[in-house]
Amino acid sequence: MIITLKDGSKKEYAQPMSVYDIAADISEGLARMATAAQVNGAVVDLRTVVDADCELNILTPSSPEGLAALRHTTSHVLAEAVKRLYPQAKLAIGPSIETGFYYDFDHEPFSREDLDKIEKEMKKIIKEGAKLEKFTLPREEAIKFMEEKGEPYKVELIRDLPEDAEISFYRQGDFVDLCAGPHMMSTKNIKAFKLISSSGAYWRGNEKNKMLARIYGTAYAKKEELAAHLEQLEEAKKRDHNKLGREMGLFTTVDVIGQGLPLLMPKGVIIVKELQRWIEDLEDNEWGYVRTKTPLMAKSDLYKISGHWDHYKDGMFVLGDEEKDKEVYALRPMTCPFQYYVYKAEQHSYRDLPLRYGETSTLFRNEDSGEMHGLTRVRQFTISEGHLVVRPDQMVEEFKGCLALAKYCLQTLGVEEDVTYHLSKWDPDNKEKYIGDPEVWNETEEHIRRVLTELDIKFTEDVGEAAFYGPKVDINAKNVYGKEDTMITIQWDALLAEQFDMYYIDENGEKVRPCIIHRTSIGCYERTLAWLIEKYAGLFPTWLCPEQVRVLPISEKYTDYAEKVNAELKKNGIRSSVDNRSEKIGYKIRETRLAKVPYMLVVGAKEEEENVVSVRSRYLGDEGQKSLDDFITAITKEIRTKEIRKIEVQEEKK
Repeated sequence: MIITLKDGSKKEYAQPMSVYDIAADISEGLARMATAAQVNGAVVDLRTVVDADCELNILTPSSPEGLAALRHTTSHVLAEAVKRLYPQAKLAIGPSIETGFYYDFDHEPFSREDLDKIEKEMKKIIKEGAKLEKFTLPREEAIKFMEEKGEPYKVELIRDLPEDAEISFYRQGDFVDLCAGPHMMSTKNIKAFKLISSSGAYWRGNEKNKMLARIYGTAYAKKEELAAHLEQLEEAKKRDHNKLGREMGLFTTVDVIGQGLPLLMPKGVIIVKELQRWIEDLEDNEWGYVRTKTPLMAKSDLYKISGHWDHYKDGMFVLGDEEKDKEVYALRPMTCPFQYYVYKAEQHSYRDLPLRYGETSTLFRNEDSGEMHGLTRVRQFTISEGHLVVRPDQMVEEFKGCLALAKYCLQTLGVEEDVTYHLSKWDPDNKEKYIGDPEVWNETEEHIRRVLTELDIKFTEDVGEAAFYGPKVDINAKNVYGKEDTMITIQWDALLAEQFDMYYIDENGEKVRPCIIHRTSIGCYERTLAWLIEKYAGLFPTWLCPEQVRVLPISEKYTDYAEKVNAELKKNGIRSSVDNRSEKIGYKIRETRLAKVPYMLVVGAKEEEENVVSVRSRYLGDEGQKSLDDFITAITKEIRTKEIRKIEVQEEKK
């Protein structure tokens, strides 16, 4: 057989060989570093026997797939350590993830002290250097095997597999785990790992199931890489919007109000209000949108027409019982069907289209309690929602326009480089999840694919991520911990106009179905606020800062002048305040910096005499004395243009 390697070179063997043996034949060093492989593009275990011509790529931790195998093996070491220390713990699942790995256990919560103890045991296991051996069992034998070990969660996983499946296990010393692999050859090759945290997690992500104890960890090939990651995690903790947003007084949550129902504090409201006013003016004045205002709830009849009742009911807050009540209502999880009836209230000609409806919509979605997190995953949120009713011949250009508006918003916020684009497609193997014929889905997906290609936007294609009525472009961003969230969505809908009997009159006087684009320009305001907190570590661009200027009198003698300066700032629409406490000026400056106010104006005898202010900023530090008029001219321009200034002062970066 002929093996074609990644660099194009070829190796020829007369008999079948395991991937590991081929790696060792190429280089002993490669075999030591190898964690998995790709055979004809598919990731396989090092123990896999190759018996035919193929393309082979030996994977090491320098590749994402190779690093995943290292981390997966480390998760097994974690599981063995937990079973050694806590024999009563039951094993659930332990995959590698983008930032490391985790393992779920049926056990009481683990403390930081517990994690340190487990780490110590893991180091012992690694030092023992047990080989990982793979073996398989028929399904019924596998069930019996795990029942005898007292592992009910593993038994449940096996029972979900096909009747004729051969179930694979990995043994390392006395420890055995159900697993498909791939894994490293031995535990001794794990060089650098760390257990990060512990939290609760529902079995299989379902809040109706038991809460398990999850341990998160990470692993790298080198200690230097682990150290860099841990340093990055520390920085992430400082930027975590859930922590920083509360410290800055932007939002809070209260148990008696409910999970996923954050309270925006006055400072947080200022930021959201600025964003909302900007988006509404932008859409209406520059992009041709018209505003609607629609109810927060509707009868179930509306959602039955749209299909949400059949496809999305579990994600809705339903008010009433269909078996008992004459009318059942639900809080709206989206605005589209409401805006369709705004359209249907009048007859429209082909000349009226496109019609672009925009609404700042408050929506409600019954997210699982285990998914709630700060401002990024909530049950009530407000979104820059819009629906464009267009002729089929206008669809491509209008879709491009929605992408252009989204990109403009991202550029203005300074986050364009932080996003990825995804074509979210239907899953033809699960047709029951969707409405419409395959031909419509394939056609609309191809339209979006061409648009993204024409606009030279790099994108990935995600099967099964479409809404039930159409494919979409999802614009995603990662939080400080690497978890990806969808920030903006633009969706192609060729189906719901039929459901709602929407039409326009064409040039021949005939009724024609329009197409619809569902889109957001900035997405959910709460999630965007969380994104910006983490992006800027609370040091927002000046136009978004809850407090833009703080006036600092050197002593009480200059309070009157400070108030006069403050009044002039406010007259020009600048959010400002005076710190008239009887504290030293150095203390006031430090307090202002900690409050993340971008500008401070220090005033004393000289400033009052010459009608000037001494400017200190987070951008340049001490900017010297300026006339108040010049300062106001500069800052109002910065606010009006939404400029993002670079922070150049080292002390402000700390």
